[in-house]
Amino acid sequence: MQLLDGKKISEQIKTEIASEVAKMKANGEKVPHLAAIIVGNDGASLTYVGSKVKACEKVGFESTLVRMPGTTSEVELLKKIKELNKNPDIDGFIVQLPLPPQIDTQKVLMAVDPDKDVDGFHPTNFGKMALDMSTFIPATPFGILELLERYQVETQGKHTVVIGRSHIVGRPMSILMGRKGFPGNSTVTLTHSHTKNITQITSQADIIISALGQPNFLKAEMVKDDVVVIDVGITRVPDETTPSGYRIVGDVDFENVSKKASYITPVPGGVGPMTIAMLLKNTLLAREHHRANSIK
Repeated sequence: MQLLDGKKISEQIKTEIASEVAKMKANGEKVPHLAAIIVGNDGASLTYVGSKVKACEKVGFESTLVRMPGTTSEVELLKKIKELNKNPDIDGFIVQLPLPPQIDTQKVLMAVDPDKDVDGFHPTNFGKMALDMSTFIPATPFGILELLERYQVETQGKHTVVIGRSHIVGRPMSILMGRKGFPGNSTVTLTHSHTKNITQITSQADIIISALGQPNFLKAEMVKDDVVVIDVGITRVPDETTPSGYRIVGDVDFENVSKKASYITPVPGGVGPMTIAMLLKNTLLAREHHRANSIK
Protein backbone atom coordinates (compact mmCIF):
# COMPACT_ATOMS: atom_id res chain seq x y z
CA MET A 1 0.00 0.00 0.00
CA GLN A 2 1.25 3.44 -0.96
CA LEU A 3 -0.11 6.67 0.46
CA LEU A 4 -1.17 9.31 -2.04
CA ASP A 5 0.37 12.11 0.00
CA GLY A 6 -1.55 15.26 -0.83
CA LYS A 7 0.38 17.32 1.67
CA LYS A 8 3.70 16.50 0.01
CA ILE A 9 2.46 16.96 -3.55
CA SER A 10 0.68 20.23 -2.69
CA GLU A 11 3.95 21.60 -1.31
CA GLN A 12 5.70 20.63 -4.56
CA ILE A 13 3.03 22.46 -6.57
CA LYS A 14 3.30 25.56 -4.37
CA THR A 15 7.08 25.54 -4.83
CA GLU A 16 6.61 25.35 -8.62
CA ILE A 17 4.09 28.23 -8.53
CA ALA A 18 6.35 30.31 -6.27
CA SER A 19 9.17 29.85 -8.80
CA GLU A 20 6.90 31.14 -11.59
CA VAL A 21 5.87 34.15 -9.49
CA ALA A 22 9.50 34.93 -8.66
CA LYS A 23 10.25 35.10 -12.39
CA MET A 24 7.31 37.48 -12.89
CA LYS A 25 8.59 39.77 -10.14
CA ALA A 26 12.11 39.67 -11.56
CA ASN A 27 10.70 40.77 -14.93
CA GLY A 28 8.66 43.55 -13.34
CA GLU A 29 5.39 41.82 -14.24
CA LYS A 30 2.13 41.85 -12.30
CA VAL A 31 1.81 38.86 -9.95
CA PRO A 32 -1.45 36.86 -9.68
CA HIS A 33 -4.11 38.29 -7.38
CA LEU A 34 -6.75 36.07 -5.73
CA ALA A 35 -9.73 37.47 -3.84
CA ALA A 36 -12.18 35.66 -1.58
CA ILE A 37 -15.60 36.75 -0.36
CA ILE A 38 -16.89 35.28 2.88
CA VAL A 39 -20.36 36.04 4.22
CA GLY A 40 -20.99 35.40 7.91
CA ASN A 41 -18.90 33.76 10.61
CA ASP A 42 -18.99 30.03 9.87
CA GLY A 43 -15.98 28.62 11.71
CA ALA A 44 -14.97 26.03 9.12
CA SER A 45 -15.31 28.58 6.31
CA LEU A 46 -13.21 31.16 8.14
CA THR A 47 -10.48 28.57 8.75
CA TYR A 48 -10.55 27.46 5.12
CA VAL A 49 -10.42 30.99 3.71
CA GLY A 50 -7.63 31.85 6.14
CA SER A 51 -5.56 28.95 4.85
CA LYS A 52 -6.11 30.16 1.28
CA VAL A 53 -4.82 33.64 2.20
CA LYS A 54 -1.73 32.10 3.85
CA ALA A 55 -1.13 29.94 0.77
CA CYS A 56 -1.26 33.07 -1.42
CA GLU A 57 1.36 34.74 0.75
CA LYS A 58 3.58 31.67 0.61
CA VAL A 59 3.72 31.58 -3.20
CA GLY A 60 3.98 35.36 -3.63
CA PHE A 61 0.42 36.06 -4.81
CA GLU A 62 -1.46 39.15 -3.81
CA SER A 63 -4.68 38.35 -1.96
CA THR A 64 -7.78 40.21 -0.87
CA LEU A 65 -10.25 38.96 1.71
CA VAL A 66 -13.70 40.55 1.56
CA ARG A 67 -15.63 39.86 4.78
CA MET A 68 -19.36 40.60 4.80
CA PRO A 69 -21.77 40.17 7.74
CA GLY A 70 -24.19 37.24 7.93
CA THR A 71 -27.06 39.70 7.46
CA THR A 72 -25.77 40.68 3.98
CA SER A 73 -28.56 40.73 1.40
CA GLU A 74 -28.39 38.99 -1.97
CA VAL A 75 -28.39 42.40 -3.70
CA GLU A 76 -25.41 43.57 -1.63
CA LEU A 77 -23.42 40.43 -2.38
CA LEU A 78 -24.19 40.61 -6.11
CA LYS A 79 -23.02 44.24 -6.09
CA LYS A 80 -19.69 43.19 -4.52
CA ILE A 81 -19.27 40.42 -7.10
CA LYS A 82 -19.88 42.94 -9.89
CA GLU A 83 -17.11 45.13 -8.43
CA LEU A 84 -14.63 42.25 -8.44
CA ASN A 85 -15.66 41.24 -11.97
CA LYS A 86 -14.79 44.74 -13.19
CA ASN A 87 -11.59 45.15 -11.14
CA PRO A 88 -8.69 44.56 -13.59
CA ASP A 89 -6.28 43.96 -10.71
CA ILE A 90 -8.16 40.83 -9.56
CA ASP A 91 -7.27 37.75 -11.64
CA GLY A 92 -9.63 35.35 -9.92
CA PHE A 93 -11.95 35.19 -6.95
CA ILE A 94 -14.10 32.78 -5.02
CA VAL A 95 -17.30 33.11 -3.02
CA GLN A 96 -16.92 30.85 0.01
CA LEU A 97 -19.79 28.42 0.50
CA PRO A 98 -22.12 27.85 2.26
CA LEU A 99 -23.97 31.15 2.03
CA PRO A 100 -26.66 32.36 4.47
CA PRO A 101 -30.24 31.19 3.70
CA GLN A 102 -31.40 34.59 2.43
CA ILE A 103 -28.99 34.33 -0.52
CA ASP A 104 -29.59 32.19 -3.63
CA THR A 105 -26.29 30.31 -4.09
CA GLN A 106 -27.00 29.48 -7.74
CA LYS A 107 -27.68 33.11 -8.60
CA VAL A 108 -24.43 34.13 -6.90
CA LEU A 109 -22.31 31.54 -8.72
CA MET A 110 -23.91 32.57 -12.03
CA ALA A 111 -22.92 36.20 -11.35
CA VAL A 112 -19.17 35.45 -11.21
CA ASP A 113 -17.31 36.27 -14.43
CA PRO A 114 -16.36 32.85 -15.94
CA ASP A 115 -12.88 34.25 -16.71
CA LYS A 116 -12.36 34.89 -12.97
CA ASP A 117 -14.17 31.79 -11.73
CA VAL A 118 -11.13 29.99 -10.31
CA ASP A 119 -13.44 27.65 -8.37
CA GLY A 120 -14.65 26.30 -11.72
CA PHE A 121 -18.31 26.36 -10.61
CA HIS A 122 -19.82 28.59 -13.33
CA PRO A 123 -21.97 26.68 -15.88
CA THR A 124 -19.80 28.05 -18.69
CA ASN A 125 -16.69 26.49 -17.18
CA PHE A 126 -18.50 23.28 -16.21
CA GLY A 127 -19.77 22.97 -19.78
CA LYS A 128 -16.30 23.51 -21.23
CA MET A 129 -14.92 20.86 -18.87
CA ALA A 130 -17.63 18.41 -20.00
CA LEU A 131 -16.66 19.08 -23.63
CA ASP A 132 -12.95 18.62 -22.84
CA MET A 133 -12.17 22.24 -23.67
CA SER A 134 -9.56 24.38 -21.90
CA THR A 135 -11.12 25.87 -18.78
CA PHE A 136 -10.94 26.05 -14.97
CA ILE A 137 -11.46 22.61 -13.46
CA PRO A 138 -13.03 22.68 -9.97
CA ALA A 139 -10.16 22.68 -7.48
CA THR A 140 -10.88 19.39 -5.68
CA PRO A 141 -11.31 17.27 -8.85
CA PHE A 142 -8.27 19.08 -10.32
CA GLY A 143 -6.29 18.07 -7.24
CA ILE A 144 -7.38 14.43 -7.53
CA LEU A 145 -6.26 14.34 -11.17
CA GLU A 146 -2.91 15.82 -10.18
CA LEU A 147 -2.41 13.19 -7.45
CA LEU A 148 -3.19 10.36 -9.88
CA GLU A 149 -0.84 11.84 -12.47
CA ARG A 150 2.09 12.53 -10.18
CA TYR A 151 1.92 9.06 -8.63
CA GLN A 152 1.47 7.54 -12.12
CA VAL A 153 -1.65 5.62 -11.08
CA GLU A 154 -2.93 3.73 -14.14
CA THR A 155 -6.48 4.78 -15.06
CA GLN A 156 -6.85 3.62 -18.67
CA GLY A 157 -9.33 0.77 -19.04
CA LYS A 158 -9.98 0.72 -15.30
CA HIS A 159 -13.40 0.68 -13.66
CA THR A 160 -13.81 3.87 -11.62
CA VAL A 161 -16.66 4.13 -9.13
CA VAL A 162 -17.54 7.63 -7.90
CA ILE A 163 -19.61 7.81 -4.70
CA GLY A 164 -21.58 11.07 -4.49
CA ARG A 165 -22.96 13.31 -7.25
CA SER A 166 -22.35 16.87 -6.04
CA HIS A 167 -21.60 19.58 -8.59
CA ILE A 168 -18.37 20.33 -6.73
CA VAL A 169 -16.76 16.85 -6.72
CA GLY A 170 -18.81 13.79 -7.68
CA ARG A 171 -20.29 14.86 -10.98
CA PRO A 172 -17.16 16.55 -12.38
CA MET A 173 -15.02 13.56 -11.33
CA SER A 174 -17.32 11.19 -13.20
CA ILE A 175 -16.80 13.28 -16.36
CA LEU A 176 -13.06 13.76 -15.93
CA MET A 177 -12.26 10.09 -15.28
CA GLY A 178 -14.07 9.12 -18.47
CA ARG A 179 -12.36 11.71 -20.69
CA LYS A 180 -9.72 10.87 -23.26
CA GLY A 181 -6.18 11.15 -21.93
CA PHE A 182 -4.41 10.63 -18.63
CA PRO A 183 -5.73 10.56 -16.00
CA GLY A 184 -8.89 9.30 -17.69
CA ASN A 185 -9.95 6.67 -20.22
CA SER A 186 -11.63 4.70 -17.46
CA THR A 187 -15.16 3.27 -17.42
CA VAL A 188 -17.11 5.23 -14.83
CA THR A 189 -20.02 4.31 -12.57
CA LEU A 190 -21.59 7.20 -10.65
CA THR A 191 -23.31 6.10 -7.45
CA HIS A 192 -25.39 8.06 -4.93
CA SER A 193 -27.95 7.78 -2.12
CA HIS A 194 -30.47 5.98 -4.33
CA THR A 195 -28.03 3.44 -5.74
CA LYS A 196 -29.06 -0.13 -4.90
CA ASN A 197 -26.53 -2.86 -4.04
CA ILE A 198 -23.68 -0.37 -3.78
CA THR A 199 -21.34 -2.99 -2.28
CA GLN A 200 -21.79 -5.10 -5.40
CA ILE A 201 -20.62 -2.12 -7.47
CA THR A 202 -17.73 -0.95 -5.27
CA SER A 203 -16.37 -4.50 -4.95
CA GLN A 204 -15.82 -4.52 -8.74
CA ALA A 205 -14.06 -1.15 -8.80
CA ASP A 206 -10.38 -0.66 -9.64
CA ILE A 207 -10.58 2.97 -8.48
CA ILE A 208 -13.01 4.40 -5.91
CA ILE A 209 -13.48 8.13 -5.41
CA SER A 210 -15.71 8.76 -2.40
CA ALA A 211 -17.23 12.21 -1.87
CA LEU A 212 -20.18 11.34 0.32
CA GLY A 213 -19.45 13.09 3.61
CA GLN A 214 -20.43 10.03 5.66
CA PRO A 215 -17.72 8.96 8.14
CA ASN A 216 -16.22 5.49 7.58
CA PHE A 217 -18.86 4.61 4.96
CA LEU A 218 -16.54 2.54 2.75
CA LYS A 219 -15.61 -0.68 4.57
CA ALA A 220 -12.96 -3.27 3.75
CA GLU A 221 -15.59 -5.82 2.71
CA MET A 222 -16.83 -3.36 0.05
CA VAL A 223 -13.55 -3.28 -1.91
CA LYS A 224 -11.33 -5.74 -3.75
CA ASP A 225 -7.61 -6.25 -3.32
CA ASP A 226 -5.28 -3.65 -4.90
CA VAL A 227 -8.04 -1.05 -5.24
CA VAL A 228 -7.07 2.64 -5.54
CA VAL A 229 -9.04 4.72 -3.02
CA ILE A 230 -9.46 8.50 -3.11
CA ASP A 231 -11.20 9.76 0.04
CA VAL A 232 -12.72 13.23 -0.39
CA GLY A 233 -14.85 13.10 2.76
CA ILE A 234 -14.08 15.45 5.64
CA THR A 235 -16.31 15.17 8.70
CA ARG A 236 -15.71 16.44 12.24
CA VAL A 237 -16.37 13.66 14.74
CA PRO A 238 -16.49 14.38 18.51
CA ASP A 239 -13.36 13.14 20.30
CA GLU A 240 -12.70 14.20 23.88
CA THR A 241 -9.12 12.88 23.72
CA THR A 242 -8.07 15.70 21.38
CA PRO A 243 -7.43 19.35 22.39
CA SER A 244 -10.03 20.56 19.88
CA GLY A 245 -12.68 18.11 21.09
CA TYR A 246 -13.03 16.56 17.65
CA ARG A 247 -11.09 14.71 14.97
CA ILE A 248 -11.32 14.76 11.18
CA VAL A 249 -12.63 11.56 9.60
CA GLY A 250 -13.04 10.62 5.94
CA ASP A 251 -15.59 8.50 4.08
CA VAL A 252 -13.27 5.51 4.21
CA ASP A 253 -12.53 3.09 7.06
CA PHE A 254 -8.85 3.82 6.51
CA GLU A 255 -7.42 1.36 9.03
CA ASN A 256 -9.02 -1.65 7.35
CA VAL A 257 -9.39 -0.54 3.72
CA SER A 258 -5.71 0.48 3.55
CA LYS A 259 -4.75 -3.17 4.14
CA LYS A 260 -6.34 -4.09 0.79
CA ALA A 261 -5.55 -0.93 -1.23
CA SER A 262 -2.63 -0.43 -3.63
CA TYR A 263 -2.95 3.37 -3.24
CA ILE A 264 -5.02 5.38 -0.77
CA THR A 265 -5.34 8.99 0.36
CA PRO A 266 -5.19 9.75 4.09
CA VAL A 267 -7.63 12.08 5.87
CA PRO A 268 -6.43 14.64 6.73
CA GLY A 269 -3.43 15.18 4.46
CA GLY A 270 -4.78 13.73 1.22
CA VAL A 271 -7.20 15.57 -1.03
CA GLY A 272 -7.64 18.62 1.26
CA PRO A 273 -4.22 20.23 0.75
CA MET A 274 -4.48 19.57 -3.00
CA THR A 275 -7.68 21.63 -3.24
CA ILE A 276 -5.93 24.81 -2.08
CA ALA A 277 -2.88 24.12 -4.27
CA MET A 278 -5.06 23.76 -7.36
CA LEU A 279 -6.99 26.92 -6.52
CA LEU A 280 -3.63 28.69 -6.68
CA LYS A 281 -2.84 26.96 -9.96
CA ASN A 282 -6.18 28.08 -11.41
CA THR A 283 -5.40 31.65 -10.32
CA LEU A 284 -2.03 31.45 -12.06
CA LEU A 285 -3.80 30.18 -15.21
CA ALA A 286 -6.31 33.07 -14.95
CA ARG A 287 -3.51 35.61 -14.72
CA GLU A 288 -1.80 34.10 -17.79
CA HIS A 289 -5.10 34.12 -19.68
CA HIS A 290 -5.80 37.76 -18.84
CA ARG A 291 -2.25 38.74 -19.80
CA ALA A 292 -2.52 36.93 -23.14
CA ASN A 293 -5.80 38.72 -23.88
CA SER A 294 -4.33 42.12 -23.00
CA ILE A 295 -1.43 41.56 -25.42
CA LYS A 296 -3.75 40.77 -28.35
